[in-house]
Parts: sequence; C-alpha cells; structure tokens
Amino acid sequence: MSLLVTGIRLPFDAPDEEAFAPAMRTCGLHEGRPSLYRRSIDARHGKIQKVCSVLIDGVEGEEAFAEHLQMPSVRYKPSAAFAPVLGKKRLAHRPVVVGLGPAGLFCAHLLARYGYRPLVLERGGDLAERDRAVRRFQKGGELDPACNIQFGEGGAGAYSDGKLTTRTHDPLCEAVLQTLVENGAPEEILRLAKPHIGTDLLKDVVKAMRTAIVQSGGEVRFRTPLTGVEVRGGRLAAVLADGQAVACERVVLAVGHSARDTFAMLHRVGVELLPKPFSVGVRIEHPQELIDRALYGRLAGHPALPPAEYTLSHRENGRACYSFCMCPGGLVVAAASEPGGVVTNGMSYHARDGRNANAALAVSVAPEDFDDGTPLGGIAFQCGLERAAYAAAGGYYAPCQTVGDFLRGVPSTGPGAILPTYEPGVAYGSLSAVLPPFVEGQIRRCLPVFGRKMRGFDSADALLTAPETRTSSPVRIPRGEGLFSVSAEGLIPCGEGAGYAGGIMSAAVDGMRAACRIMEEFAPF
Repeated sequence: MSLLVTGIRLPFDAPDEEAFAPAMRTCGLHEGRPSLYRRSIDARHGKIQKVCSVLIDGVEGEEAFAEHLQMPSVRYKPSAAFAPVLGKKRLAHRPVVVGLGPAGLFCAHLLARYGYRPLVLERGGDLAERDRAVRRFQKGGELDPACNIQFGEGGAGAYSDGKLTTRTHDPLCEAVLQTLVENGAPEEILRLAKPHIGTDLLKDVVKAMRTAIVQSGGEVRFRTPLTGVEVRGGRLAAVLADGQAVACERVVLAVGHSARDTFAMLHRVGVELLPKPFSVGVRIEHPQELIDRALYGRLAGHPALPPAEYTLSHRENGRACYSFCMCPGGLVVAAASEPGGVVTNGMSYHARDGRNANAALAVSVAPEDFDDGTPLGGIAFQCGLERAAYAAAGGYYAPCQTVGDFLRGVPSTGPGAILPTYEPGVAYGSLSAVLPPFVEGQIRRCLPVFGRKMRGFDSADALLTAPETRTSSPVRIPRGEGLFSVSAEGLIPCGEGAGYAGGIMSAAVDGMRAACRIMEEFAPF
C-alpha cells in the first residue's frame, strides 16, 4: 500500500528523481520511500513540461493519512497484486478460447498459468507464417483471407503501434502491463502515462506468451477456424473447430472485430447479436517533423522529447469526427482480410522513427445509417466501402488524395511534397468514389477546424488514404449474468469483436476478466 501523489510538474528535460522532493513536501512528509509511478509530456498552452506521479511507501496508516490530507493530488493506492479466486467445481473438458488476439491471448495465458490447460483455436498462422503472408501481400502478392493483418497470432494488435493506453481504470490494467514486461516488453511501459511497445517488439512478447501457454499445459491450434457452436437447452454443448466437434462447458469467444463469417454463423444458430455504432474514414499522413513543430515549437527535435502525437476531435451536425490510432513515425498498412476489398490501418515500430506520422480521421456511424433489418447491417456497410475502394483503385492499391485537392473537390493526379507509405501502393484520384457523402462532408468540414487547433494539419500536401473501416466491431454480442451470452450459458463473448473493448489494453483486461469468471467457478485440472 502506498500514497500516490499526482500532477508534479518539472522542466521536460529534468531527471525523474526531481519529482520526489515536491511529492514529499506536498504530503508534509520527512520520511518515506518515493519512486516514480508515471510520467508524461504536456505540450499544451505553449509550455512543455514533464508531469510525474510519485508513489511514497513506508508511511504508516497510508489510507487514513490520505483521507486526512483531503488533497485531490494525494490518494491512497492499494496494492496492485493480482490474486485470482479459484473455484471448487470440476471441469469435464478444457476451457476453449477462440482467437489469439489480445483478449484471447491474455485469457489463455492466465488460464494456463493457474493450471486450466486451455485449448486455443486460431484461424490464422503463427507469427512467422503471418509475417510471410503480410509481406507477400504488401509486395503485390495474393491476399490470404485467413492469415493477414487482421487474423493470426497476436490479432490486429500485433500489427499496430502497440499502444497501451485506455480510458478504463480497471485494476487489471497493471496486471496486463506486468505480464507484458514479464514476457519481454520494455520495463518503461510501467512508468509511462502513454506507453507503447511498437509492432517489432510486441511480436516477440506475443510469441513468448504463447510459449508460456503451451509450457503450462495449454494447446494452441493454428489454422483452425471456429465453424460452429452447438447450444442445447440454452447451454453451450460444443463448438466446431474446422468442422470437428469439440465438447466443452466454457468457451471464450475472442474473435476480433473482423470475424465477419463468425458473426454470420452465430446469427444463423440463434446467438443474439445487436448492431453497434462504429466509425469509418481515412488515414491522414504528415511529415513527423511537422507534427513535432506544431506541438513542440522551437524545441522540436530535442533528444529529451518523444516523437509528438496528437488527439483531435470535433462534433458538428450531431456527428463526431476524431483522430484515432495515431502512429508517430509510422506507416499506413494494407489491412484487408477479404478478397476484393481495400482496408487501411496504421502501425509503427518501437523507435517511432519513420518519416511520416499517420492517424485515422474517423467519422461516427450509427445503426440508423446502415439499418437493413438485421444485426449484420454494419458489416454490409463496411464491405460496401471496402469494395468501392477496390473498384476505384483497380485492385489492392489504396485510393489517395491530397488534402488540398480534397478540400477543393478535384481529383489528385500525384503527391505533393509528402510521399505515401502504404504498400502495395496508392491510386490517386477522388475519395468521393469511396466515401459515403456524410463521411466525406464531415471530414471536409473538420479538416480546417483541426488546422486551427494544430498548425499545418490541413496543409495542402498532407495525404488522405482510404478507407479506414475497422475501427471497432459493428456488432455487440450481449452478455448477461456471469459474462455469458444471453443466448447460451457457458459462452463468454469477449474483447473487441464482442463489442466490449477498444484497443490492446481494454481487450487484454476483458480477456483476463473472462478467465477469472471461469477460474472462480472451477478448480484447475
């Protein structure tokens, strides 16, 4: 147990240890053991500062002491040690985890760690095979619908910036970070307010966690898609793994936001699904130097400052437009998972040292925008955009337009000073052939607004690459008491695909929550 002192501001290049004395003074303490808890850079209001939070141990009666101070910047922090409760009932069959993205990976890892020997079904290949498939597609080769940036070991999160930020304050967040470090992630993620790993390092962490699952008695079956679910009398009885029945009492369904065939199968067999809001839009690219100058001014490039990142949002006409999944020094990547469709996404490596920054500019889409009388209308909406992009580009090239041409309403014939990073390449033209009018119009209205918030954001040479369609799942699989699907006792919808997470951290937390639900009911094998 500790005291947590927040909001300590220092010069951006000051050593972290300089936060300790102000933390002690804030509490009026002369004795204690201070240590850094979190740090971030605040570049708002034209003044760049380091903002630190400090833990102070060795204070007697920490909880009462913090309550007595009655200071918003000082609070009692209980121990974050994770200790799951284990049940007494016996499982007849191993728990099954479907999907090895962040939710499924953390669920299976926790189950295996405590002796539950999970069986993991993953439609894609392991990361070695997956890397080969992704590189082949990026170089103009065939798309593998089962093994790509969306599917395979690590899920969509394995080809991302590896951001570990989340809006949730669930205590399991610290357990997620600690698990990542134990499996090879840099220890700095424990101290950064906006931690990230980068796809290059994250892949090794994912492989280490999978190895730990297997060494602890679990099993991972790659190239084994979920093809069916058997429900008898409202209870889960079995799943079909690539057509073969697997008896089970508990299944964690962590299939990710792009498992469209799985959603259709669940709908056919009577598992309740609901349409869910999501967002679609484009990827915008700028030189990273421009973003650094916009946020850091004359201090841009200082070695004590990380590559700058931004968050922008604007609401107009009842609809939001916002930046999403910003990747400093990153790449725009080909993220299609179905033949005949184009999908873009963003990723970056740990160093974030690429020439361009990119982010999604996403516009909110509500169920009334795609209502077709079924819960799968959002999927059809996404598919329509992806196929329109494929038709406009004449293949898996991504439609691309400069911001200047986009705002003037004229097709682009080539780039300006900024070169695109997307592989296998872009097709210059007009995004009007791809984006729905309400999405195109909202982005056109918001670009100048964002340009006023961040100098140069709406510069004429900035690039818009389309479409970004996989920001989140277009469906939710409702779950009730005990996290079970309301249609099938024993089936636990989990993570982004089920509509209960958004990003690596919240998906991992939801995966651990699903594992805890099984563990508190049943004993290990």
